[in-house]
Amino acid sequence: MRRGTDYLILTNNPLAVQCMEEWYSIDYLEEGSYRDVLVRVRDLVYAGHTLFTHPLAGSVKPNETPYRSVVVSRAPHAFSAEQAEIVSNSLTAFDKFPKKDRQWSERVLSDFQLVDYTLLAGAMDFDAAAGLDKARNKIPDKNKK
Repeated sequence: MRRGTDYLILTNNPLAVQCMEEWYSIDYLEEGSYRDVLVRVRDLVYAGHTLFTHPLAGSVKPNETPYRSVVVSRAPHAFSAEQAEIVSNSLTAFDKFPKKDRQWSERVLSDFQLVDYTLLAGAMDFDAAAGLDKARNKIPDKNKK
Protein backbone atom coordinates (compact mmCIF):
# COMPACT_ATOMS: atom_id res chain seq x y z
CA MET A 1 0.00 0.00 0.00
CA ARG A 2 1.11 3.55 -0.60
CA ARG A 3 1.58 5.91 2.30
CA GLY A 4 -0.23 9.09 2.99
CA THR A 5 -3.17 10.79 1.51
CA ASP A 6 -5.00 7.87 -0.11
CA TYR A 7 -5.94 6.12 3.11
CA LEU A 8 -8.06 6.61 6.18
CA ILE A 9 -7.52 4.31 9.15
CA LEU A 10 -10.57 3.65 11.29
CA THR A 11 -9.49 2.37 14.67
CA ASN A 12 -10.18 2.20 18.37
CA ASN A 13 -6.55 1.20 19.01
CA PRO A 14 -4.52 3.93 20.73
CA LEU A 15 -1.24 2.26 19.73
CA ALA A 16 -2.13 2.50 16.03
CA VAL A 17 -2.82 6.20 16.51
CA GLN A 18 0.46 6.81 18.36
CA CYS A 19 2.52 4.94 15.80
CA MET A 20 0.88 6.04 12.55
CA GLU A 21 -0.76 9.44 12.99
CA GLU A 22 2.20 11.26 11.47
CA TRP A 23 1.84 9.38 8.17
CA TYR A 24 -1.86 8.60 7.82
CA SER A 25 -5.26 10.16 8.38
CA ILE A 26 -6.90 8.41 11.30
CA ASP A 27 -10.48 8.36 12.48
CA TYR A 28 -9.90 7.41 16.12
CA LEU A 29 -12.94 6.02 17.89
CA GLU A 30 -11.41 6.53 21.32
CA GLU A 31 -14.45 5.31 23.24
CA GLY A 32 -15.56 2.96 20.48
CA SER A 33 -15.75 -0.81 20.54
CA TYR A 34 -14.63 -3.28 17.91
CA ARG A 35 -18.24 -3.30 16.67
CA ASP A 36 -18.32 0.50 16.55
CA VAL A 37 -15.34 0.42 14.20
CA LEU A 38 -17.15 -2.07 11.95
CA VAL A 39 -20.30 0.10 11.90
CA ARG A 40 -18.22 3.17 10.96
CA VAL A 41 -16.53 1.18 8.19
CA ARG A 42 -19.93 0.00 6.94
CA ASP A 43 -21.23 3.57 6.82
CA LEU A 44 -18.23 4.77 4.83
CA VAL A 45 -18.31 1.83 2.41
CA TYR A 46 -22.02 2.41 1.83
CA ALA A 47 -21.14 6.06 1.09
CA GLY A 48 -18.71 4.91 -1.62
CA HIS A 49 -15.37 4.68 0.20
CA THR A 50 -13.13 1.84 -0.97
CA LEU A 51 -12.30 -0.92 1.49
CA PHE A 52 -8.54 -1.65 1.54
CA THR A 53 -8.29 -4.12 4.44
CA HIS A 54 -10.74 -6.81 5.46
CA PRO A 55 -12.79 -5.89 8.53
CA LEU A 56 -12.12 -9.29 10.14
CA ALA A 57 -8.44 -9.65 9.20
CA GLY A 58 -6.27 -11.85 11.37
CA SER A 59 -7.00 -14.99 13.28
CA VAL A 60 -8.20 -13.30 16.48
CA LYS A 61 -11.94 -13.82 16.95
CA PRO A 62 -14.02 -10.66 17.37
CA ASN A 63 -15.03 -11.58 20.92
CA GLU A 64 -11.40 -12.23 21.89
CA THR A 65 -10.03 -8.73 21.37
CA PRO A 66 -11.36 -5.24 21.99
CA TYR A 67 -9.34 -3.58 19.18
CA ARG A 68 -9.82 -3.33 15.43
CA SER A 69 -8.26 -1.19 12.73
CA VAL A 70 -9.56 -1.08 9.15
CA VAL A 71 -8.35 0.96 6.18
CA VAL A 72 -10.65 2.66 3.67
CA SER A 73 -10.14 5.39 1.10
CA ARG A 74 -10.12 8.94 2.43
CA ALA A 75 -12.53 10.05 -0.26
CA PRO A 76 -15.60 8.27 -1.62
CA HIS A 77 -15.32 6.83 -5.11
CA ALA A 78 -18.20 4.63 -6.16
CA PHE A 79 -20.48 2.30 -4.25
CA SER A 80 -19.36 -1.32 -4.44
CA ALA A 81 -22.00 -3.95 -3.72
CA GLU A 82 -19.25 -6.52 -3.23
CA GLN A 83 -17.49 -4.44 -0.58
CA ALA A 84 -20.79 -3.57 1.09
CA GLU A 85 -21.49 -7.31 1.32
CA ILE A 86 -18.06 -7.93 2.87
CA VAL A 87 -18.72 -5.34 5.59
CA SER A 88 -22.28 -6.53 6.15
CA ASN A 89 -21.10 -10.14 6.46
CA SER A 90 -18.38 -9.02 8.86
CA LEU A 91 -20.94 -7.38 11.13
CA THR A 92 -23.12 -10.48 10.96
CA ALA A 93 -20.14 -12.69 11.84
CA PHE A 94 -19.20 -10.37 14.71
CA ASP A 95 -22.74 -10.53 16.10
CA LYS A 96 -22.74 -14.34 15.99
CA PHE A 97 -19.98 -14.54 18.59
CA PRO A 98 -21.29 -14.38 22.13
CA LYS A 99 -20.26 -11.21 23.92
CA LYS A 100 -17.78 -11.91 26.68
CA ASP A 101 -17.64 -9.37 29.47
CA ARG A 102 -14.07 -9.52 30.60
CA GLN A 103 -11.84 -7.28 32.61
CA TRP A 104 -8.43 -7.44 30.97
CA SER A 105 -5.29 -6.20 32.66
CA GLU A 106 -3.39 -3.28 31.12
CA ARG A 107 -0.69 -5.71 30.00
CA VAL A 108 -3.20 -7.90 28.13
CA LEU A 109 -4.80 -4.82 26.56
CA SER A 110 -1.33 -3.70 25.43
CA ASP A 111 -0.78 -7.11 23.85
CA PHE A 112 -4.10 -6.86 21.97
CA GLN A 113 -3.15 -3.36 20.78
CA LEU A 114 0.16 -4.69 19.50
CA VAL A 115 -1.50 -7.58 17.63
CA ASP A 116 -3.96 -5.24 15.90
CA TYR A 117 -1.24 -2.68 15.14
CA THR A 118 1.05 -5.37 13.69
CA LEU A 119 -1.72 -6.67 11.41
CA LEU A 120 -2.44 -3.11 10.27
CA ALA A 121 1.22 -2.25 9.69
CA GLY A 122 1.73 -5.46 7.70
CA ALA A 123 -1.27 -4.76 5.48
CA MET A 124 -0.04 -1.24 4.80
CA ASP A 125 3.61 -2.15 4.26
CA PHE A 126 4.43 0.15 7.14
CA ASP A 127 7.60 -0.20 9.22
CA ALA A 128 6.02 -1.42 12.46
CA ALA A 129 9.27 -1.16 14.43
CA ALA A 130 9.82 2.47 13.41
CA GLY A 131 6.25 3.27 14.44
CA LEU A 132 6.79 1.64 17.82
CA ASP A 133 10.00 3.62 18.34
CA LYS A 134 8.13 6.82 17.54
CA ALA A 135 5.38 5.90 20.02
CA ARG A 136 7.93 5.06 22.73
CA ASN A 137 9.63 8.42 22.24
CA LYS A 138 6.29 10.20 22.82
CA ILE A 139 5.67 8.47 26.15
CA PRO A 140 7.61 10.04 29.01
CA ASP A 141 9.71 7.58 30.99
CA LYS A 142 8.36 7.52 34.54
CA ASN A 143 11.76 6.39 35.85
CA LYS A 144 13.70 9.35 34.43
CA LYS A 145 14.16 12.38 36.62
